[in-house]
Amino acid sequence: MRLEFSAEDEAFRAEVREFVRTHLSPRLKRKAELGLRLERADYVEWYTHLYERGWITPSWPKEAGGPGWTPLQRYIFDEETLTGGAPRIIASGINMLGPVLNAFGTPEQKARYLPGIRRSETWWAQGFTEPGAGSDLASVRTTAVLDGDHFVVNGHKVWTSYAHWCEMMFALVRTDPHAKPQEGISFLLIDMKSPGVELRPIRMLEGGTDLNEVYLDNVRVPVGNLVGELNKGWSYGKYLLGHERTGIAGIGSCKQQLARAKALGKQQGLAGDPLFEARVSRFEIELMALEFTGLRMLSANQQSRVPAVEASMLKVRGTELRQAIYALLADIAGPEGIAFDQAALLDQAGHEPPSPEELIAVAANYFDARKLSIYGGTNEVQRNLISRAFFNA
Repeated sequence: MRLEFSAEDEAFRAEVREFVRTHLSPRLKRKAELGLRLERADYVEWYTHLYERGWITPSWPKEAGGPGWTPLQRYIFDEETLTGGAPRIIASGINMLGPVLNAFGTPEQKARYLPGIRRSETWWAQGFTEPGAGSDLASVRTTAVLDGDHFVVNGHKVWTSYAHWCEMMFALVRTDPHAKPQEGISFLLIDMKSPGVELRPIRMLEGGTDLNEVYLDNVRVPVGNLVGELNKGWSYGKYLLGHERTGIAGIGSCKQQLARAKALGKQQGLAGDPLFEARVSRFEIELMALEFTGLRMLSANQQSRVPAVEASMLKVRGTELRQAIYALLADIAGPEGIAFDQAALLDQAGHEPPSPEELIAVAANYFDARKLSIYGGTNEVQRNLISRAFFNA
């Protein structure tokens, strides 16, 4: 079965495909193809092209600088950029904070922060998770106490993605310790250069430090950095997480990595192997089912302001499928793909062995993918949300 799109959507697909072909540098495309680590400068290089074309904020309303796309066009954009080898849009300011500010921010906040987000001049960290408050965000203990025209913030955030690249952080903080858990939380914008902010990197399985801890010790935050109403941050956080989980299925990433697996299998002499072909075919079927589910959700979103429980379904199935494809890549690579530190590939004379460069990052990618089913709300919690929704329907 093949998905059918309108002539207008196919024309848009061709436009995006040509844009990627002409604007994505061979260097950056090769790094993405090999699964190598990308730095902030790599992302900014690609984001600058998207900004100049007016495509950097696909989910923002047109009046705020978005392209005015339909949900289906956003889906096509994500698919074509990823399968074309371009980096994902990972910036939390674009994907998460932008929609919240556009919906709930003051005119002053929008004027101050949105232009820098669009131009990739200001990067934002997501200060939600804490020790003991991961998927259960209602348990956040970081406090913000009003002191004149400032909040004084104290607490500890963890698993803060790319915080070492960020100038600012949006955070959930407890402003009413006596209220019910969900009713005493506020949404604050915090300058990462403020006195009292300490960043500590967390070494991950594959050797990277994309995750961080953030300690907040008597950090003073202007009252003007409160988003929306005091003690209503839980609602804004749920709105944000709905957007995060919608994209976390990673359908475009699944297609990108499955194509990589096919190419690597052919390179390793597995083309025509019945077990390999059967495994790939199963993933193609599962990916098609995931894609149809995603498209049904996009259709529903045209009438719904906030994604419903289907977002949790996409998150669970999409992350599990991506992990399975990364496991397939590791199996294809075999012993040659064990080393995930480039220095470990050097022989005793200091030269790289004749292993194909396509295998350099396979193990690192596999280990890094283990986090997919944890962040954005663990899959176990998402299953609880799904079952609760069906029982209450």
